[in-house]
Amino acid sequence: MPTFVGGMAQNDAVSSSPLPLASDTSELRKARGAFFTPEPLTRFITDWAVRSPDDRVMEPSAGDAAFLVEAVRRLAELGNQTPTVAGVEIHEHSARVADERVTAAGGVAEITHSDFFLVPPTPSYDAVIGNPPYIRYQDFAGEARTRSRAAALGAGVVLNGLASSWAAFTIQSALFLRQGGRMGLVLPAELLSVNYAAPVRQFLFDRFARIELVLFTEQVFPEAEADVVLLLADGFDQGPTDHATIHQAQHAAALQSLGVPLTWSPKSPADKWTGLLVGTDALRPLRELRESGEFGTLEHWGDTTLGMVTGNNGYFALSPARVRELGLTRADLLRLSPPGSSHLRGLALTRHHMTNLGNAGKATWLFRPGDNPSPAAQAYIQAGHIAGVDQAYKCRVRRTWYQVPLLPPADLLLTCMNADTPRLTTNDAGALHLNSVHGVYLKDEHRDLGRELLPLASLNSVTLLNAEMVGRSYGGGILKIEPREADVWAMPSPTLVATRAGALRAVKADVARLLRAGDLLGAVDIVDQALLLDSGALTNAAVDVVRQAHLSMTARRVSRSESGR
Repeated sequence: MPTFVGGMAQNDAVSSSPLPLASDTSELRKARGAFFTPEPLTRFITDWAVRSPDDRVMEPSAGDAAFLVEAVRRLAELGNQTPTVAGVEIHEHSARVADERVTAAGGVAEITHSDFFLVPPTPSYDAVIGNPPYIRYQDFAGEARTRSRAAALGAGVVLNGLASSWAAFTIQSALFLRQGGRMGLVLPAELLSVNYAAPVRQFLFDRFARIELVLFTEQVFPEAEADVVLLLADGFDQGPTDHATIHQAQHAAALQSLGVPLTWSPKSPADKWTGLLVGTDALRPLRELRESGEFGTLEHWGDTTLGMVTGNNGYFALSPARVRELGLTRADLLRLSPPGSSHLRGLALTRHHMTNLGNAGKATWLFRPGDNPSPAAQAYIQAGHIAGVDQAYKCRVRRTWYQVPLLPPADLLLTCMNADTPRLTTNDAGALHLNSVHGVYLKDEHRDLGRELLPLASLNSVTLLNAEMVGRSYGGGILKIEPREADVWAMPSPTLVATRAGALRAVKADVARLLRAGDLLGAVDIVDQALLLDSGALTNAAVDVVRQAHLSMTARRVSRSESGR
């Protein structure tokens, strides 16, 4: 029974002849974002939300009625002889199937075939349950986006242009509840971490009396490569609440044996909720370091920006061997940190490293001729034109298609997609960077100190733990950090780094050696000692708690990726 978790559910409506279920395949479902919701999950949410034989139940994105069938079962168990359930579904074929399945289960279906955002909310339901469509902002555009934002605005919630479809669905779904009603939804774990979800998080705490969340240590939808969280919100229009109850489960089958829950109170509900995965004992050291001024954020050091976009890295990013083959001159080229970030795992990117990368066939040059290209550059430009490179969108909108808009070389390079942790690397080579990494431009007063020691000082346990909190987990266990998230990433303050500069310089060579050997945690142990322990900033016990919390969060991120293989 597919519902929609991470794809293009609403786009099914453009199909004039939808495929019958008999022709449906895993590949087709994945292409449109439709995935089977595990039965233990639909049953768990339904049993939580439906509590009386007279409860009125609605599913806002019914699909083929996975949740409504469970609602019929639950209502019948509670004594309702003719359970009536309601749903909304934009896909005509799915709406027919939903009606048939509810009827076959012994219920009466009231399925509305419509865009959910065109259905005026009627606050008359006791329970709203389901799995809203998850369409990313890139694909959630036009009238559909406009309607969704207008619906959210009707509840006083302003969503920005980056919001995916689930955010507005969550707000609109709540508006169908009577006072005291309950909402049980399967949502992407983005609820906890992304900036655009801040108004949704605030809305939930403001309007509901009780919030419960169920987090999973393994992926529930391996096909979708998306982490999910169960939202159980009770007591609509009886809020606000100041805390949430947190449950942990290994996977959907473990929902019937949840352990002792955790009570979690955010400082501000709109802030990211990733802190709920970290115990208060592990959060206390960071709070104390910030209060003492020994820690701040990366933004205190400087600005983090996205890298350059070429429009076609294969054309514009060139290896030295390719440069020689084309006969390009130095005037046609600029020094480039190669696409990707696997080479940025040490403390500095130097000219020597760039030479070694070039000798290994990496693209260390950016083709960027001036207004008077050399004859070889003119020939390469003509070859690009013949190949259609100039028709790529980013090239087509430029005044001169082959002149990539430039950013000045950054002081530090920041890896944005990470298997272990985000890394800062000093850009001693003065290389330009593409959008596979971020650039950090240090403030004038911190530039010399930051270039010399911040990549080293950032390799401490507190900063590593906070990276897991401010970043977001992607498919494959990757930790991604965007510039706005990097801005609030906890960093040793310039004052602390300056105070500990001598001790940090003394261990720099040892840390660099461990990083070359791939021993990140060994390097972190040395930095912790020099920066936090010998200075008295933290006790051994506090550092141990932070380390364990970091290992736990990292293991959770990695285990979710492994469970999806």
